[in-house]
Amino acid sequence: MKKIGFLSFGHWTPSPRSLVQSASDALQQSIELAVAAEEIGADGAYFRVHHFARQLASPFPLLAAIGARTSRIEIGTGVIDMRYENPLYMAEDAGAADLIAGGRLQLGISRGSPEQVVRGYEYFRHHPAEGTTDADMAREHTAALLEALKGEGFAEPNPQPMFPNPPGLLRIEPHSPGLRERIWWGAGTRATAEWTGRQGMHLMSSTLLTEDTGVPFHQLQAEQIQLFKDAWKAAGHGHEPRVSVSRSIFPLVSNVDHQLFGRQRGSTDQVGHLDDGLARFGKTYAAEPDKLVEDLAQDEAVSAADTLLLTVPNQLGVDYNAHILDSLLRYVAPELGWRST
Repeated sequence: MKKIGFLSFGHWTPSPRSLVQSASDALQQSIELAVAAEEIGADGAYFRVHHFARQLASPFPLLAAIGARTSRIEIGTGVIDMRYENPLYMAEDAGAADLIAGGRLQLGISRGSPEQVVRGYEYFRHHPAEGTTDADMAREHTAALLEALKGEGFAEPNPQPMFPNPPGLLRIEPHSPGLRERIWWGAGTRATAEWTGRQGMHLMSSTLLTEDTGVPFHQLQAEQIQLFKDAWKAAGHGHEPRVSVSRSIFPLVSNVDHQLFGRQRGSTDQVGHLDDGLARFGKTYAAEPDKLVEDLAQDEAVSAADTLLLTVPNQLGVDYNAHILDSLLRYVAPELGWRST
């Protein structure tokens, strides 16, 4: 059995071709899609976080709203850029959202992707310390977040507080037990995947790797996953590691499917430059269900992961994206052994 969910960037645009015209549309439809995904049997609703863009940004109000409207699916991010975050305030927000959802939050974090603006985190009043990089700052923020999520006291209480304090040092509240073990890191390289395993965070790997060795994308990603698992095992963490991979998958089962995505049948990996280095982008899977079964069975990274996230074209609206999920769950997943028939 494999967990199957969706990953939405939450784009909106006033274009007449978009069914998501505004930020309000993007937020409301994200909630509606999560509810629909749960109803058709999907396992997760995940959302990207981008600042200074016409896309979803502050995730916790959205996650809390989805937590209140659903009862079963995992709710997560993929990923939050830790360069922008106040880790203690983030621990409060995450704890509250997780408690509202009944412990279903799966929080994906990372250094972040290329930005819409130059050094955008500085507008949020976050500056790397002298002699360090923005990546260093992201990992420092992450370490502080992980420590806060343990739920241990660290702050000296006021001897004359407004309200009575419990004994000892105070912790961040609200605290959600178990959330520390549901933190994921979005890794773009094999080295970062190893670091993730050592830290005891689960691995998120997308349709982009910021390195290239000349092998197909799925093989490079499978190597990344194995290095993560080896590092986790060597570190001796007390909980089981998880791995999610993202894919663009479109079962062609209707005339509309063929019109929208039929031209993607011959999609292949792409190699390009990102952040002054080589990057490999995974292909799109678009075909009739029997061909998708054949192709996905050969994807080594999908086979190695316990969770598959479909990157959905959210501007096509809730109904069509629910149709994509339903088609995968109905016609493809059982044939691959990911679901019972």
